[in-house]
Amino acid sequence: MPKSLDIAIAGAGPAGLATALSLHRDGHRVHIFERFESARPIGSGLILQPTGQAVMGELGLLEAIRALGRPLDRLIGHDAHSGRTVLDMRYAALPRLGRGLGIHRAALFSVLHGAVVENGIPISTGAEITALEGGVLELGGRREGPFDLVVDAMGSNSPLRGRVRGPARRRALPFAAIWGTVPWVDDGFDGAALMQRYVRSSVMIGVLPIGRQTTGGPDLAAFFWSVKADDYDSLVRAGYGAWSARVAGLWPATAPHLATLGDFGSLSLARYQHQTAAVPVGDGLAAVGDAAHSTSPQLGQGANMALLDARALTVALRDPDLGQALERYAALRRSHVRLYQAMSLALTPFYQSESRFLPILRDLVVPIATSVPPLPQFLAALVAGKLLNPLKQLGLSAVRI
Repeated sequence: MPKSLDIAIAGAGPAGLATALSLHRDGHRVHIFERFESARPIGSGLILQPTGQAVMGELGLLEAIRALGRPLDRLIGHDAHSGRTVLDMRYAALPRLGRGLGIHRAALFSVLHGAVVENGIPISTGAEITALEGGVLELGGRREGPFDLVVDAMGSNSPLRGRVRGPARRRALPFAAIWGTVPWVDDGFDGAALMQRYVRSSVMIGVLPIGRQTTGGPDLAAFFWSVKADDYDSLVRAGYGAWSARVAGLWPATAPHLATLGDFGSLSLARYQHQTAAVPVGDGLAAVGDAAHSTSPQLGQGANMALLDARALTVALRDPDLGQALERYAALRRSHVRLYQAMSLALTPFYQSESRFLPILRDLVVPIATSVPPLPQFLAALVAGKLLNPLKQLGLSAVRI
């Protein structure tokens, strides 16, 4: 029998909640610490890929999140001026792959948080972690512990990021995005697709169907616009009217979304950075989610990678030797994380950069990649998170919706 451990989870986002629930189900004693006064979601929409769905299924939560999400069949993008199709990735290109699931971050949070509460896992809020020493957490003026293991799920700016082994390769990405949640509009949009418009690689507009935030609530969409992080303040100073007129000129069907948003106060700025911990473990410490690896959202893998981390750590901790278990966790995730981090970093400039050459190359190559076998099958597996078959490695079964 695996040894039952006392485990502190630092952070109550999806990565922390999923890890806490998975470890609790495996017999460990888990306590979550969250710096906010009440745990809450941050952000708008995301795609739960077949990999993430498989982890949710293992946690017994797939049906709950399916009931809130919107099944996706493809990702499609057009040039904003010519209307030419420059991206058309279909999940059906690879048999038995499954489908994506557009969801609101709040829906994912509420499903995971509800399960944590239902299982009686304690959550301490208003607990900002500043340091870790000998398994003891420093929380402002008090200390908690000692714990056998601390799981860092505090994101890319975690105060504990220096505690993992080896240097973390870290760089801020020049392009950010503004996100907002709007009612779903049927006219001009595909309810089973992430739709995008591009102006070279300097502008990307997207509309993602994300289902309902709560049971019985209205159908929603996530709306986003790429912007250089350094240009955001000038964008706001120029005024919402000028910006919304530009967006509507590029994509007239978004006019209802822009009218609903109304001003920049309804949009949130998301900045991105590329960071990969060389080894996501330290002395009595394991990092999951963005604390271990963060990147741009181009491949839509963030939440899915965090869910896979939660499963991998659970599997690894079945080894009664904690040191060996942490090494096993790092090994289970190493190849998959590094592949997707590298591909995301390589692909991002084709969609978010000031290059004039790269979008031309993209618009020439991507239509071929989405139509000439076996490239469509490879692209579908890439977007679904299935390259290197992480599910088999973690003892998970594929699910289909």
